[in-house]
Amino acid sequence: MSAVDRPIGGHVPVAGGPATGGLKYAEQIGAEVVQIFVSNPRGWALPEGRPEEDEKLRASGVPVFVHANYLINVGSPTAETLERSLAAVRHALRRGRDVGAGGVVIHTGSAVTRSKDDALRQVHERLLPVLEEIPDDGPALLLEPMAGQQNMLCATVDQLGPYFDALEHHPKLGVCLDTCHAWAAGHDLTAEKGVHEMLRLLVETVGPGRLKLVHANDSKDPCGSRRDRHENIGAGHIGESPFAALLHHPATEGVPFVIETPGRSAEPHRRDVEALKRLRDAPPPSDGTGPGRPRPREA
Repeated sequence: MSAVDRPIGGHVPVAGGPATGGLKYAEQIGAEVVQIFVSNPRGWALPEGRPEEDEKLRASGVPVFVHANYLINVGSPTAETLERSLAAVRHALRRGRDVGAGGVVIHTGSAVTRSKDDALRQVHERLLPVLEEIPDDGPALLLEPMAGQQNMLCATVDQLGPYFDALEHHPKLGVCLDTCHAWAAGHDLTAEKGVHEMLRLLVETVGPGRLKLVHANDSKDPCGSRRDRHENIGAGHIGESPFAALLHHPATEGVPFVIETPGRSAEPHRRDVEALKRLRDAPPPSDGTGPGRPRPREA
């Protein structure tokens, strides 16, 4: 973990290598932690890494997280999708260990056309053995609930309960909380004590210490929209105040925050990282929440 409590950073491009490209971008945006892809996020190819790049990233001292590809769905009723998903999870975990990652993020997926009970039985039968394969010095597997589209297995944080049960609350299992997803799924983070209630429910559902990463993203859409459209911090419907509450809540102590916000250059990402650092370093909100309504940010 970074020397900074609740380190703040972003998902960084890896053109040129996860160290050469990723650390350069991290410096440009002022990141204290980075998240990277180790394969095409929209493809099934499983590329080998470059040992010299992996070593540079490990030696940098910057905390690293890996986001596995977006196609993974261990609940899928399609045999080919299931097998490819498991291979992709194993690849991401192996590459995560190579780069010294603290965790590998996977989307919790969808039951598609089957019942959720059937999908979770499959998760138990096929994903639990993968968790058992993770060595003691390997990364945790972090479940990221979705925005609630289609027949998703997890959207609101309480829906992580059956998923954790299916995986027997394995010690290598953790949670990545995406604020845009939580908002889209119906957690009103702008309500009085809305952040507190969501985090209380999360800890009550999966237990203390399971939250390992926060994807800090504002939202282009209203609460409960089930639309996963990220916005820059303070420029969307969530607003800045809920992020202040998150950054000062006991459940996020020691937890990194990573942005996945819009921007075709480093500048908007640098502003988002700076905004979160400002909220983190300011005195905590008096009631732990705040109104959180959108406030346009200067360009």
